[in-house]
Amino acid sequence: MAMGADRSIHVEVPEDKALEPLAVSKLLKAIAEKEQSNLIFLGKQAIDDDSGQTGQMLAGLLNWPQATQASKVEIDGENVTVTREVDGGVETLKAKLPMIVTTDLLLNEP
Repeated sequence: MAMGADRSIHVEVPEDKALEPLAVSKLLKAIAEKEQSNLIFLGKQAIDDDSGQTGQMLAGLLNWPQATQASKVEIDGENVTVTREVDGGVETLKAKLPMIVTTDLLLNEP
């Protein structure tokens, strides 16, 4: 479990069922609704096929704003500020909860 996490949810699927980004997004949507989540962090891409679709699809299914490839996240009440590196510098995005954030390696400070 990640540092700072209070709890986690393990989702099991049969090994013979191939999971594509849309199927994963639908599973995560069901969990988000059941748990009444308002902020969901995901990695920026899958390790098996390098696709970066799940976070964006989940945001679309939930109709929530999203920020991708976050290197810094600040939460102030219902407001979220996300910084991400882009060609030539950094970009800052602001949105209100609920929100989907996909992360970059730079977000992790053990």
